[in-house]
Amino acid sequence: MTQGHEHEAMVMDVLKRAVAEALERKRKLGQYAVIWREGRVVCTGPDAPVAPGVPSAGKKS
Repeated sequence: MTQGHEHEAMVMDVLKRAVAEALERKRKLGQYAVIWREGRVVCTGPDAPVAPGVPSAGKKS
């Protein structure tokens, strides 16, 4: 692996970790999150808003 590819992999790992931490924090606080799933924007979480044209992942207990 070249130095550029190693740097890209490291940056991607850091970004994935940051996103995972942010989503976990939102989950613990009971906040919804807006994510990209299967090519669409999805609101997920217990208090996710229901907006026309924006699918919801449903309420989780």
